[in-house]
Amino acid sequence: MSKGYDKVITVSELNGAIKAILETTGAFSYLHVKGEVSNFKVASTGMAFFTLSDDESSINCVIFAEYLKRLSFKIENGDCIIANGSIGVFKNRGTYSLRVYQVEKEGQGDALVRLEELKRKLYSEGFFKEENKRPINRYPNKIGVISAPNSAAVKDIVINLKRRYPLCDIYVFPTLVQGSEAPKEIIKAFKKSENYNLDTLIIGRGGGSSEDLSAFNDESLIRELARSSCPIISAVGHEIDTTLIDLLTDKRASTPTGAAELATVDIEDILAKLSDYSLLAQEILVKRINNWKSDLEGLKDGLWNSINNKINSFKEKLSIKKEHLDSLNPLSILSRGYSVTYDNNGNILKNINDIKEGELIQTKLANGSIVSTVKEVSENGK
Repeated sequence: MSKGYDKVITVSELNGAIKAILETTGAFSYLHVKGEVSNFKVASTGMAFFTLSDDESSINCVIFAEYLKRLSFKIENGDCIIANGSIGVFKNRGTYSLRVYQVEKEGQGDALVRLEELKRKLYSEGFFKEENKRPINRYPNKIGVISAPNSAAVKDIVINLKRRYPLCDIYVFPTLVQGSEAPKEIIKAFKKSENYNLDTLIIGRGGGSSEDLSAFNDESLIRELARSSCPIISAVGHEIDTTLIDLLTDKRASTPTGAAELATVDIEDILAKLSDYSLLAQEILVKRINNWKSDLEGLKDGLWNSINNKINSFKEKLSIKKEHLDSLNPLSILSRGYSVTYDNNGNILKNINDIKEGELIQTKLANGSIVSTVKEVSENGK
């Protein structure tokens, strides 16, 4: 026994004592509790679990399979019911719940009615129009995240954003995400985010009961977010839970990871595409180079043909000119039996008067020359 204490009991003993009191006291043995149903779920064992709430409080409830089968109607979230049952204590966890044996339906709960009225009102004002939703910039420079500080949701979002698209800056705006003060705190975080010129804003939390998500059905919050200058992605709750924020935002994700995927492309996909583009560019370049080579070969052949044609044309012209020059060449004339006579000074004799008897003359023939002395000069063969 510990010093200074008359008696020390274990947690199990305490929970056992509370269990004995609550489960055996007549005031708790058969109750008629009125409230609104939420979070209704049937387990694989056939048991059903749900929350029964009023404006100020809630209690966990359980219906065993044999009693659930006896109900004359199907319980749905939002139903206002009177649950007949008794208090049961879970000793190992130190919690209690209402064990329901019978259920009477009274209609829709006040909270659900109010939510539906607000939804219809905002619909009529155009808050949820599909044509107002903006596309998400999948290559952002700045992304903001509004969520509970140090929560699994915010960690999940940030980790996946950094993994998928490490090129962008991430700004976290911590806030309450449940409770009566949560809407005001989320609005404060939103107003702060407006100073950062964000490409995308993610508002998220890690799911919860309908009561936990009620902050995201607040009218003032919806009206504030509707004037956002950047697209908003909601990641509030799971697929089965739809809040007014989900209806308002530009995209809705059922999980924080899903929000990160909607907000960015995966850099691995970018690298894969760049690799494909690189290979395609190489193929196009090789093809073009081959085409250029083929064109150059064609140009080379054409150039050689043109040069050869020019050379042959020049040869032909030169041959003609040569023949013409040869025809004018005195030597060519000599070859046909003619000769040329020069005086002693080497001048061609053209006139009989240019030579006298006794002078030396040279006669040029095709294959040589003759030197002789003039014995007689006669005009026209006389």
